[in-house]
Amino acid sequence: EVQLQASGGGSVQVGGSLKLSCAVSGHSFDEYIIGWFRQTPGNEREGVSAISAVDDSTYYAASVKGRFTISIDNAQDTVYLQMNSLNPEDTAVYTCNANIRPVATQIWENIWGQGTQVTVSS
Repeated sequence: EVQLQASGGGSVQVGGSLKLSCAVSGHSFDEYIIGWFRQTPGNEREGVSAISAVDDSTYYAASVKGRFTISIDNAQDTVYLQMNSLNPEDTAVYTCNANIRPVATQIWENIWGQGTQVTVSS
């Protein structure tokens, strides 16, 4: 059973930085598309960033491009989201989502993590 655990959220002031982690456990995998989403009350869930091993690419929402950086530590099966120059509009619950292909099954799976709160105040 594949599970995701998001962590690293917290409270910072405008201009601060945070680094989120999304640890993937349960199975080894040989392909992935893993990303971060965020959501605030009353708003739709927004895709923030993603990293893909299928085509060796990354994606960033226009609102975070140049400020956020997504990366993966393959040895630790962990995806990171480095967030710099944070502003109040970045306040949200951040959740990681993984599309992975476990080595054992070779069948793609989609998994959601719990989410971690990011709060940016003036």
